[in-house]
Amino acid sequence: MQTHNTLDVTTIEDVETALDRKDVENLASSEKSLNGRAVTPIQITGQESRTVSEGGLHGWLTLVGVCLFQYCTFGYVGTFGVYQDYYVRIYLTNYTPDEIGWIGGVQIFFLFSIGAISGRLFDRGFFKSLLFTSVVLHAVACEYFDILFTLSASHQNKYYQVFLSHGLCFGLSCGVVYVPSLGVLSHYFRRRRPVAMGIASAAAALGAVLHPIMLNKLINGPIGFHNGVRISAALNVFLLIVASLIMRPGLSPAAPGIVKKPNVTEFFKDPPYVAILIAGILAFCGIFFPLFFIQLDAITHGVEKNLAFYAISIQNAASIFGRTLPGVFAHKVGVFKLMAVATFGTGVSALCMAAVKDATGLILFAVFYGLFSGGAIALGPIMIAMISKDVNEIGTRIGIYFFFGGLLGLFAIPIAGALLTDQFHWIRAILFAGFMLWGAGIFYCLAGYLLVKRQAAQNS
Repeated sequence: MQTHNTLDVTTIEDVETALDRKDVENLASSEKSLNGRAVTPIQITGQESRTVSEGGLHGWLTLVGVCLFQYCTFGYVGTFGVYQDYYVRIYLTNYTPDEIGWIGGVQIFFLFSIGAISGRLFDRGFFKSLLFTSVVLHAVACEYFDILFTLSASHQNKYYQVFLSHGLCFGLSCGVVYVPSLGVLSHYFRRRRPVAMGIASAAAALGAVLHPIMLNKLINGPIGFHNGVRISAALNVFLLIVASLIMRPGLSPAAPGIVKKPNVTEFFKDPPYVAILIAGILAFCGIFFPLFFIQLDAITHGVEKNLAFYAISIQNAASIFGRTLPGVFAHKVGVFKLMAVATFGTGVSALCMAAVKDATGLILFAVFYGLFSGGAIALGPIMIAMISKDVNEIGTRIGIYFFFGGLLGLFAIPIAGALLTDQFHWIRAILFAGFMLWGAGIFYCLAGYLLVKRQAAQNS
């Protein structure tokens, strides 16, 4: 017979259930009202029962806003494959692929690594300020302002202009809000948190489907590069403003007893979290090479351009299913098991990029890599949210995870470009990406094992 204080923990699924139940018990005992949504005290028995209010009007509106931000930020980062191809073949022909790769690397670095700062600011109540900063930086990076940081005003073969606008300023605009936009969902969703985060991640994938189609039609058509960037940016800024108006945090940092300052040093004494950090570093080293280079790979192997222009969109359309389905099955199968399968599958798919020689190979690769990589991207924040001891440390934990991942991502794309060279030696860069992803899968498995071991020791 199971008691109130003893949990039978033998598998990863048991750990996930135990952690979720502990989280609910803590909330129930606090007898607080979170943003007007009462948390009803519950009784935990052998057959788990709970009554915890989820979502609400503000919660679902915030989820919509998060989806719009993910669509316009992380979703737009997914279009760099279009820019990479255009820069290499047309716009920055005086520069090598690894030099152009630094633009994408810096963009990734700021997208994820600045989360170590924005995550803590979010935990301290600066959510709305971060949203405003993101919108302004996005407009400055891409829109109409005739200043140095404007991509639409850059000149052909002026590398520093493209680097500052596309890499630095746009990366900052995405980074200041990426982690907070995921963390705010934990204010409204607990039992449905994996589903909510999966939906938000799918919105990013949807952006990575539609943006490349639009950009390829604009910049490779009669409208041209500069006006195409302006049109794309105007749409994004409008959607970001709408999202900023409907989003709001569900917890007030001023409420006594609700928020406490996270002890960051304790995070690095948590073995499962450290294993997740190492896995994230390895994953970031490999996962973006196929995403950014698939269009260039297809064109250089003679695939018809009209199909090659849709390669990124096909890949990210498959990623929508890869990002949403794991959230649905997370409680039944286990987050760590799903992450291991997704990461190993992404590594295998990355190696299969070497077989892309025609239209059939391109489509098959794009579909399978999209499915597996989508799961690997979406499940990381879910894992960290699950092992966090307090809802108000989630933003900081996710921020640290993305900081180290983004730091390696800064070098991963240039390294891949250097391995590729201007002679397009694809196999070397493909092997680098695949083996990094396999290494990540090993450490995710280790994290799951350490979590089971820790929870068993706590309940022995």
